[in-house]
Amino acid sequence: MPAPSLFDAYIMVDWSAASKPVTGANSIWIAVLWRRPDGDAKLECLNLATRSQAQDEIQRRVAAFNSGGQRVVLGFDFALGYPAGTAATLGLDQNVPPWRAMHTFLETHILDADDNTNNRFALAATMNQALSGKAHPFWGAPKAQTCATLSARKGAFSPGHGLAEYRAAEAWIKSHFRANPKSVWQLLGAGSVGSQSLLGIAYVSRLRRILPDCRIWPFETGLSALTQTGDHRPQCVIAEIYPSTLNITATSDEVIDRAQVRSLATQFFERDSAGELSSAFTAPNSLDRRVLEKIEAEEGWILAI
Repeated sequence: MPAPSLFDAYIMVDWSAASKPVTGANSIWIAVLWRRPDGDAKLECLNLATRSQAQDEIQRRVAAFNSGGQRVVLGFDFALGYPAGTAATLGLDQNVPPWRAMHTFLETHILDADDNTNNRFALAATMNQALSGKAHPFWGAPKAQTCATLSARKGAFSPGHGLAEYRAAEAWIKSHFRANPKSVWQLLGAGSVGSQSLLGIAYVSRLRRILPDCRIWPFETGLSALTQTGDHRPQCVIAEIYPSTLNITATSDEVIDRAQVRSLATQFFERDSAGELSSAFTAPNSLDRRVLEKIEAEEGWILAI
């Protein structure tokens, strides 16, 4: 007989860095799946035109589930951390964990209006000035947004010198899946995640403060299996997801973004119902302690890879 489920609701979010309201492909899609009293699942898929609308909807849904005693896993398809050493190189507060220093910095400095206009390229240029004094490591911007400290083209990443181009998570995906994740430093271009991460982390940091019992995995939970026992289990766990690790097929009338969040929510529900989701919150056994420490302190990891 499977163990009791860890969660009652599964919210998966395909984020967007669009600078104007947009729906359809390449916009924000949210899958909300929850367990009904009879054990079956109920699914809703939402398409929001702006990040402000999405933030309000996510907060409302999580708060409603939590107030009813239901636990939620909330997944976002952008990086929740940066390569090890980023916070220190940026000169952030060293009295808090690097991931928290970076989240607080972005929450404080990102400007993201209700109509989706935002300052992500300007902030990346400012961060490059602090990180390297030149157009590095952030790169990728429209011509009107380029300047001495932000280029349309990638600079040189030298192994062992300066900040890494990829986190350990991207390196793992490249070696174990038919996927090619982009660097968190790339702000523009097909498949890029850098802009989504700048804007998304700022929101996650704020959401983490607003929700009374929310924790970010693996920074606040560690890379260990979640269980039903223990003194305290958070009402909401926020995690990074990467849909490209799954073989996802959209229905004839479905955009791929919707199919991805729908498939992830369904997979997590099914694994949890079978008592198999706990191990998804661990890291591969092949990673050494030094890498694990970087992941938990600053880089983050991707749920279920």
